[in-house]
This record gives sequence, structure tokens and C-alpha cells, in this order.
Amino acid sequence: MPRPLTQKDIDQAVLHTLTTQVLPSPAAQAYEKIRRSVVRVRGLSVPDAKGEQKQLGVGTGVLVADQGLVLTNLHVVVAAPRLEVVFEDGHTSVADVVGTQPEHDLAVIKARNLPDDAQPATLRSTADLAVGDQVVAVGFPFGIGPSASAGVVSGLRREFRSPEGERLLTNLIQFDAAANPGSSGGPLVTMDGEVVGIVTAILNPTEHRVFVGIGFAVPIENAAAAAGMPPH
Repeated sequence: MPRPLTQKDIDQAVLHTLTTQVLPSPAAQAYEKIRRSVVRVRGLSVPDAKGEQKQLGVGTGVLVADQGLVLTNLHVVVAAPRLEVVFEDGHTSVADVVGTQPEHDLAVIKARNLPDDAQPATLRSTADLAVGDQVVAVGFPFGIGPSASAGVVSGLRREFRSPEGERLLTNLIQFDAAANPGSSGGPLVTMDGEVVGIVTAILNPTEHRVFVGIGFAVPIENAAAAAGMPPH
């Protein structure tokens, strides 16, 4: 007859599991929670005589509602006659701009159809966000992705003026997770995989469009308002 388990037996079994199994990193867990909500946003030309379209640009978006609402940056979509979103499983849909918030470089687009397993992201208030908190940025830098990069919140309530000097963005989250052209419109998430911001800009002290360690995101409260959703 087997002897009954003791607390010592249980503790030893737990310790054995912890020492022999490698658990996913916090960043990996955050990415796993958000990845199905992240979409590639493609700006397309008007079809030519053969019905073919050229890709004019690529950015990122994040699905925030079952109705197909996607948050992205206004500068990602503003110059494109037609838009297309590509979901994590490869499902592709035409999308339409349904709202803009130029003062925050935000746009809301709506996918005309969704994959069966579409999963809107969970949004989280920035009220308790602090400098030093770990975050993950997910997007399509240079069209490659979805790609994840991890870092920390470097500052809050920052200001950023576009290189052209056309627009001053305020109340931004500064972060050091890598972002590059194509990352714009992607989610900035906590280690719980909850969206606290929409990646919108990188600081470029030179003419080269590369990441130097300072990125900016629009707080999710502003982004949610653009989508007609209650503040979080």
C-alpha cells in the first residue's frame, strides 16, 4: 500500500518542476496574449487596368472590438486610397477609415470581415503606469513580423514634434523597446499582454530612419476615445 503524500513530497515535486522546466519569459507570455489581436495594415493604390494594386506602405494595427474596429496611426493610412488588414492567421480583409483623431495621430479603421477566431485585445488604463515598468511593443518593423521587442517605460507625459514640424503630440509614453518604420500603430503592452498605448513615433536625431532608443506611444485612453470606447 503506497504511503500517503506529505507536504515534503509535494514541496520536492514542485521544486523539481521549477528546476527542470524552463518557463516562458514574461515578454514571451505578453506576446502570446496579444499576437492574435495584432494586424498588418497595408496601404494600397487604386487598381490599375489589370486590376493589380501596389503596396504604398505598411504599418501595424490592433483589433479592439468584435465589430472589426482596429486602432492604428493616422499617418499609416492617410495617404492610401485603399486599405487592407492581414490577421495573424493570414486572413485578409479590406478596411475602411471610420474615425480619426489628428491631434493624437490616431485612426480607427474597420475590417469588412473577420476570421472566426478574431480576438480583440484587452485595454488597460495608464493610471498606474510607472517609469521602469516592463513593456513589449509588437508590430511590423520594415514590414517584418509580427515582431516583438521588450523594454521599459522611460518616461511619461512627453511631447514630440514630427520631423516635418507639422504636428505636436503631447502626453506621450516614452519607451525603449525597439520600434522602426512599420511599427507605427502597433500595441505597447504590459507583461499581462494588456494594451496601454499605440506606438506612434521614434526620435530621429539624424536623417536616418532607425531606432536610437527613444520611442513614443499614445496612451490608450486617447486611443479608446478615438474609437468611441469608454476610457480605461
